[in-house]
Amino acid sequence: MTSVLTGPPRTEPRHRAPEPAPPRGNSRLRRLIFGNGDQPSWIRPAALLLLVGTAVLYLWDLTASGYGNSFYAAAVQAGTENWKAWLFGSLDSGNSITVDKPPAALWVAVAFARVFGFSSFTVLAPQALMGVASVGLLYATVKRTSGPVAGLIAGAGLALTPVAVLMFRFNNPDALLVLLLVAAAYCTVRAIEKASPKWLALAGVAVGFGFLTKMMQAFLVLPAFGLAYLTAAKTSLGKRLLHLLGAVVAVVVSAGWYVALVEIWPASSRPYIGGSTTNSLLELALGYNGLGRIFGGEGNAGGGGGGGFGGTAGITRLFNSEFGGEISWLLPAALIGLVAGLWFTRRAARTDKTRMALVLWGGWLLVTGVVFSYMSGTVHPYYSVELAPAIAALIAISGQALWRGRHNVPARAVLAAMIAVTAIWDYILLARDSDYLSWLKFVIIVLGVLGATAVAVGVHEFRRMATVLITATVLVFGLGSTAYAVTTASVAHTGSTPTSGPTTSSMGGMGGGMPSGSAPSGTEQGGTPPGQSTSDSSGTASRGMMGGGSSSSTELTTLLSQTTTKWAAAVGSSQTAAELELSSGKAVIAIGGWSGTDNSPTLEQFKSYVASGQVKYYIAGGGMGGGMSGSDSSSSAIEQWVEANYTATTIGGTTVYVLS
Repeated sequence: MTSVLTGPPRTEPRHRAPEPAPPRGNSRLRRLIFGNGDQPSWIRPAALLLLVGTAVLYLWDLTASGYGNSFYAAAVQAGTENWKAWLFGSLDSGNSITVDKPPAALWVAVAFARVFGFSSFTVLAPQALMGVASVGLLYATVKRTSGPVAGLIAGAGLALTPVAVLMFRFNNPDALLVLLLVAAAYCTVRAIEKASPKWLALAGVAVGFGFLTKMMQAFLVLPAFGLAYLTAAKTSLGKRLLHLLGAVVAVVVSAGWYVALVEIWPASSRPYIGGSTTNSLLELALGYNGLGRIFGGEGNAGGGGGGGFGGTAGITRLFNSEFGGEISWLLPAALIGLVAGLWFTRRAARTDKTRMALVLWGGWLLVTGVVFSYMSGTVHPYYSVELAPAIAALIAISGQALWRGRHNVPARAVLAAMIAVTAIWDYILLARDSDYLSWLKFVIIVLGVLGATAVAVGVHEFRRMATVLITATVLVFGLGSTAYAVTTASVAHTGSTPTSGPTTSSMGGMGGGMPSGSAPSGTEQGGTPPGQSTSDSSGTASRGMMGGGSSSSTELTTLLSQTTTKWAAAVGSSQTAAELELSSGKAVIAIGGWSGTDNSPTLEQFKSYVASGQVKYYIAGGGMGGGMSGSDSSSSAIEQWVEANYTATTIGGTTVYVLS
């Protein structure tokens, strides 16, 4: 009796005529394009086409978004001007304070900008290239367990996920995080194949550097990787446990060396660790960027189940109006495929590749998805990009396995259910915006009903209909998310909280005002309403506080650009500081850091900077960072001291104090 996920007994001859060889020519070029003959000759060209198409999608008109997130762009600029700023991820080249994340993503971006020069393109291009690499690695990983066709489907699924298009065309750290985690998955699969502790250690190294990208978010995949290796590696249980212990050591070492470096480095000769309360990277990892994200507090918004910017916490969060259009297009089908695949392979051998792959990617999806769903601290919809590789892989692996077993009714029924639920859910997602391609949802629902019905009744038995059926199925799975993905790539995005789809949202949310006379920044310190664009048609980097070239921003920029002090100015908003740095090319102190609660600089430190002539101007009205600081904060104390001791002047509508 055949398994549910296998086809009928072979009736054709075991020996077939070999495929025609590709045309003769340069042998190296031929091998590069068509492979070495160990797979159909069309596979390699298809994979190359996937990568080229992904590169076009991610790089086309990339600079329309200017500098994207000016907070991180300013840190890249600072790193190109000062080596210590590069090492620590400083927001300014004077090394007053770091960004509120570890600097691994900045290390890559700064290296790129140092080689090719600092510009909008060199700020955004590294993320686009990371996206292409992520798609290629996912293809290679899924191919090893489920074949090249499944690999191509997985790669295309990741490439065309709306939130992936968004983040691979933007300069948040998430692009590097996804690349490192997919690389870790690839190494884990290689390790399982031959019970290799070296490959498993490399997976640990990748996750460790993921920690240096977005801290504990990188660890969400570890349970899945550990379970997959423990259940499927081809060696004894004792050795499997020993290999896992070695991988844990690799994670700790690859993540811990930098934490140790920062902790032992004299605090007086390095920047303040932004986002921490004790000037400690370890405290930042455990507090603001760790447990604070899960449970709220520690400077995080949305405590008590509000979830910051991602809607109410709960099992349906990934399907709500904030997350749904970003990531959930194929999520219901992926969950169905995961459950069915695990059930159908429950009696397979321990080392079965299909079940191992389902455990790896399913564990990734479930653990990460549950954490994102129930986080009570700050959570942004774009975090869901970490789910995109797992969803794409599960669709490819389960879909191909079910198609291979289509001669069995249970497999056909599950595959039909995946098609139908995708069509229905895509219809719901598209219906949420009545102005966006109103006809598309009807096309998808019709194709979905026809495709699901045809699969369920076994139309594939008629060969001519099989091609039509496959085409309809691919369209159902891909039309909605592809439309959203292409639209996302065609829209400029700025600020700190971009969203995918037909609108540019650089959502505000953490308050703090801007200098008087200036335009709102459209970021977390800015206050742009959700869904409102802060982009201009020029595609330049003059965004937000700089007012798109208004007289106040032009005069202020000119004033700062003429300074020769260590810091041109100080202002009570990190976003304002970042935008001033980008426009003037000078270092600016961000008092209070991102959240406005960082004790940097203290009043005494600021007084010493002024006394020694290291800072020229104080710009009033910048708000208190994220708007969370109280009257006893360093930002408030500095503002009061400046107002009491220096005379205000107006520069194009902005209140400025000359500190000399």
